[in-house]
Amino acid sequence: MKRDSISNINEVEMATRRLFLRQSLFGIGGMALGNLLSSCQPKNSHQSFDLTNPMGLKMPHFSPKAKSIIYLHMAGAPSQLELFDYKPDLAKLDGEDCPPSLLEGKKFAFIRGVPKMLGPQATFRQYGQSGQWVSNYLPHFQKVVDEVAIIKSLTTDQFNHAPAQLFMHTGSPRLGRPSIGSWVTYGLGSVNENLPGFVVLTSGGKNPDAGKSVWGSGFLPSVYQGVQCRSEGDPVLFINNPDGMDTDLRRASIDAINEINEINHSETGDPETLSRISQYEMAYRMQISAPEVMNINNEPAYIHEMYGTEPGKTSFANNVLLARRLVEKGVRFVQLFDWGWDAHGTDESLAIDLGMRRKCESVDKAMTALILDLKQRGLLEETLVIWGGEFGRTPMQENRNGAKMPFKGRDHHTECFSIWMAGGGIKGGVTHGETDEIGYSTVSGKVTPHDVQATILNQLGFDHEQLTYQFQGRPFRLTDVSGQVISSIVA
Repeated sequence: MKRDSISNINEVEMATRRLFLRQSLFGIGGMALGNLLSSCQPKNSHQSFDLTNPMGLKMPHFSPKAKSIIYLHMAGAPSQLELFDYKPDLAKLDGEDCPPSLLEGKKFAFIRGVPKMLGPQATFRQYGQSGQWVSNYLPHFQKVVDEVAIIKSLTTDQFNHAPAQLFMHTGSPRLGRPSIGSWVTYGLGSVNENLPGFVVLTSGGKNPDAGKSVWGSGFLPSVYQGVQCRSEGDPVLFINNPDGMDTDLRRASIDAINEINEINHSETGDPETLSRISQYEMAYRMQISAPEVMNINNEPAYIHEMYGTEPGKTSFANNVLLARRLVEKGVRFVQLFDWGWDAHGTDESLAIDLGMRRKCESVDKAMTALILDLKQRGLLEETLVIWGGEFGRTPMQENRNGAKMPFKGRDHHTECFSIWMAGGGIKGGVTHGETDEIGYSTVSGKVTPHDVQATILNQLGFDHEQLTYQFQGRPFRLTDVSGQVISSIVA
């Protein structure tokens, strides 16, 4: 037999074997997928998980207090000792050598040798009927303390930024888990089919240290990942049609692409193909809806004055106003990241008494306006607002590599830090937890990121232990194997 004939026969046999294996795998995969999907559905009463409409509205486990979330994350970790955790005894120790008991057996990101204690660089007073302690770094926020619950006893086991941010937002310090916004949209779907259920806005000039994984969908279908938008220029890159393409041509091109995807899905059964179809359709609808919603120019002058916004610029204030507009339009989860809070004292911008104060000035007015604006619109009761970082700061001054820093700064600290919540069924004017006399350790009411996550889900009507997704042979959840609702702050 000729060599060419043998080659052709071998190619036919190989093609046949490939086809057999491919079809067999699809069949086996389809059976496995059906089994997985039956077990990975969110337990949302009687409603089933519709792969053809993954963002369809779903019911929670019980009646929710909140319908939407605005999460304001200060990437880099603001110092609780200059904001909410008033420690007059720490001021008395300013400049003294740190006691050995605070150093022995402890791990710090940068502190080496014996650092000096560093007293509070801000002044404190009590405000509101609740008498909440707030520093002079936040003069606007002082007006709304009776609307917020301050948690002073949050702890973490991560002292580097990226894993600590992942822990706060995905429930794990390692890559690969879905973010809290993804869990929420997976469990509840979206109210507005013309906008994403989960929107991300960034300010401060950089993304958070953990990168886009903090708003990723992990092992959930990619349709649930956060959509990053911009407050300057086009809200989403490439949202406008290129020259030569009108709306009708765009519609026709998407129909053609989706037809190919539907054929592919019928052959493979891959749920990600349906996610792609859904995302193409969302992108088309967003071309009409997003530019209008993301345009803050039409807001009245008093609103711009209230927030301190400057249309056409990228800023935290602009993003906060956009967040209010988005939840008004039914967006389920809006995540804001503001970079630049890592107050080590390595330069003036990262000094605890200079740089951090300027950072507070850039967020104070807008975050206060958000609470007041939501309240005057009747939205605060159904919108949960969260503000905080990924860990705390030490009561001693940083002395990187044993040498004093050029400016006053504090190192990363895991044993206590503060965040606040407002609206969405959270009690106003309350404090949860307490730290010791110098703000080094939590002495009562200790909570973890998993407890915060459980509380957020609870306000949305979810039992955090029951909102699960089957992956790698077991059901996963946002709170891993722990977490309790912080009941003292729940109305």
